[in-house]
Amino acid sequence: MAGKNSKLTMLGVAAVFVLPVMLAKLALDNQWFTNAATNKGELLQPVRDLTPVFAAEKPKWRIVYSVPEQCDAACQNAIYSIHQVWIALGRETDRVEATVLLTGNSDAAIAEKLQSEQNLHVVKVADSRQQAALNVSDAGSILLVDTLNNAMLRYPTFTDKQMAIQHSRDILADVKKLLKLSRIG
Repeated sequence: MAGKNSKLTMLGVAAVFVLPVMLAKLALDNQWFTNAATNKGELLQPVRDLTPVFAAEKPKWRIVYSVPEQCDAACQNAIYSIHQVWIALGRETDRVEATVLLTGNSDAAIAEKLQSEQNLHVVKVADSRQQAALNVSDAGSILLVDTLNNAMLRYPTFTDKQMAIQHSRDILADVKKLLKLSRIG
C-alpha cells in the first residue's frame, strides 16, 4: 500500500511542476493572450538605419520629423509637437534632440523659418546616400531615433492641433521610458 501512495505522490508533485509549463507553452503557441507592449508608438521592424543622415552628429536620442514639399497643418503640428515634447523632458533635454530634416524638396518657407528656431536642431539631407536612408513609408511621421541612429518607433501626425497635442503625450511617455532604461546619450 505504501508503494502505491508514494507513486501517487510522485505523480502529483510532477503534475504540479509540469502542468503549468505545458499550459504556458500551449497558451504561447495558440496566442491565447495579447502580447504585452508598453510602447505607444508603432515599433519599426526592422529598425531604420539613419546613420548616413546623422553620421556627423553627436550621439543623442532624437525626435525626428522630415519636412515635406508642402508643410500643411499636420506638418506644422508635428514640428510643434516634437518641440513641446523636448521642452516637457525638463532636465533630460540635454540627452534628447528635437530634430527637423530638410531635403532639397522641403517647403522653402518653413525651412527659412526653422533656421531661426533655437530649440529645434535642423539637419539638411543633401546627398543621395542620406536621402536613400529615409524610408518613403516614414514620410509624414514622427520618428524616435536612438543614440546609434536607428529609427525604432513611428508616430502619426494629425491636422487637428488638439489631436496632435494628445498624441504627443504618447511620444513623451515613450521617450521618458527609454531614457530611464538607457544610460547612453
